[in-house]
Amino acid sequence: MTVTATALQDRDRIAALLQKHDKPGPRYTSYPTAVEFHTGVDAQVAENHLAAADAGEGPLSIYVHLPFCEKRCHFCGCHVIISPDKEPASPYLGLLKREIELIASRLPNRRQIAQLHLGGGTPTYFSPAQLTDLLQHLFAHFEVIEGAELAVEVDPRVTRPEHVDALADLGFNRMSLGVQDFTRDVQEAIGRVQTIEQTARIMEHARERGYRGLNVDLIYGLPHQTGRSFEATVDQAIALGADRAAVYSFAYVPDGRGHQNRIDLTALPDPQDKLGLFAIARERFLAAGYVPIGMDHFAKPDDELGRARIAGTLRRNFQGYTVIPADDVLGLGISAIGDMRGAYLQNHKKLSRYTEAIDAGELPIYRGVERTPEDELRRDAIHRLMCNFRVNLDAVARAHGHADHTVFSDALERLRPLADEGLVRLDAGSVEATPEGELFVRNLAMCFDTYYWAKYAEAKKSVFSRTV
Repeated sequence: MTVTATALQDRDRIAALLQKHDKPGPRYTSYPTAVEFHTGVDAQVAENHLAAADAGEGPLSIYVHLPFCEKRCHFCGCHVIISPDKEPASPYLGLLKREIELIASRLPNRRQIAQLHLGGGTPTYFSPAQLTDLLQHLFAHFEVIEGAELAVEVDPRVTRPEHVDALADLGFNRMSLGVQDFTRDVQEAIGRVQTIEQTARIMEHARERGYRGLNVDLIYGLPHQTGRSFEATVDQAIALGADRAAVYSFAYVPDGRGHQNRIDLTALPDPQDKLGLFAIARERFLAAGYVPIGMDHFAKPDDELGRARIAGTLRRNFQGYTVIPADDVLGLGISAIGDMRGAYLQNHKKLSRYTEAIDAGELPIYRGVERTPEDELRRDAIHRLMCNFRVNLDAVARAHGHADHTVFSDALERLRPLADEGLVRLDAGSVEATPEGELFVRNLAMCFDTYYWAKYAEAKKSVFSRTV
C-alpha cells in the first residue's frame, strides 16, 4: 500500500468536518479504556496474570514512570510530583528497585526485554548517576535483547549532555523531546520557556551518540496560538530534522487540574480556530513528506515507524506507536499501567499507597480490568484501525473464532454515515479511512466500542477528551 502525502487543501470543508465530528471520545491507548478499570482487579489478580505471563513466550515491554518535575507547566495533564528540592525524591528510586525485584521474582522464566520506555514527569530530573544505578539494577534482573528499543522522554531545559551520554552508554537509542510550542508568548503563558537552541543542542548531541527516531512533542490549542505562529512552530520542528512528531490537543480541564487555572481562558483559541491549528500542522508535515501515524503522529517515510505504517505492520501500546512485537507490558512506578495476559493492571497513583505496598512485599496494584473474549475481538479491530487506518474485519473475526465480519454488524452500521461523508471506505468486510478520514480515526474506532455506546454516547457529562 502507498501512503499519499497530499496536503488537505480544502480548509473550509475540513473545518466543517472537524466542527461536526469533534466530540468527546476515548484515545484508545487501551480497550476497554481506563474508565472501565475497577478495584476488583487487585494484587492477587495481578499475581495470576504474572504467572500466566511467565509461562508464555516472547520478550516483554517495560514502562518505568519517573513522575518528578522541578516545576509544573500550566498545561500539564500528566501524573507528576513537583519537588524543586531533589533530595526527597531519591527514595523513590529505591522503591522502584524493590518493585523490579518483586516483579522479577514472579517471572523466573521470562526476563527478556524488547522495549523499555522511561516516562514522566521528567526522567532526566534525576542525575545521570541515579539513572545509571536504577537501570543497571533493572538490567541485572531483565535481559535486553539485540535490537531492543530503549526510549526516554526528555525536557530539553533540564537535560544535560551527560544525561544523553549515560543513557547511550546503557544502550538507549530513542528519545522524545517535549517542545509544545516555540513561540515565546505561548511559552510564557504556559509556564515553560524553552529556546529552539536548547532543543537543537540535545537533538544534535543525541544523534552524535547514536539515537535515532528522534521525536518532538507539540500541543495545539494553547493560549496565544495562532495559525501563523503554530505553522512556524511546525516548520521549525521540521527544520530541526525531527524523525517523528506527535501533535496533541490541549485539554483544558481546570476542575481536575487546578494548576490550569493559571492559564488565561480568554487567551485560548476558540474551538474552530483550535481545530484549524491541527489541520495546519497536518498540512505542513504531509507537505514535508512525513507519513501520518495513527491519529496524531507523523514520521519520516524512512523512519522505522514510517516504514511500518506503509507496510501495515505498525503496533501500539501504552508507550505509543512501535514496531517492536511485545505482547505483554510491565508497568513500573506509581500510576503505571501494565498489560499482562489479558488484563490491564494499574499501580497505585498515590506515592504513600505505592510505598505501603512495596514495604509489605506486595505488588502495588490497585485497579485494572480483565478482558473478555468480546473485549479481545473489539480491541484487535480498534488496534489495527488506530495503527494502520485500515482493518480486514474478516481476518479479525476468524482470528477470534467467528465466521466472518458480520460479528461487527453494529460497528458497520455506525460507520455507514461516515462512509457517506467520505471519511471511510467499506468494502466486503474491510474498513479503510480515507485521507480526510484519518483525521477522525478516533471517531471511526468509537464505532467498535460497545462500552461507549452503552454508557457514554448520550451522557451529559463526558469522561473523555475531545476526539480532535
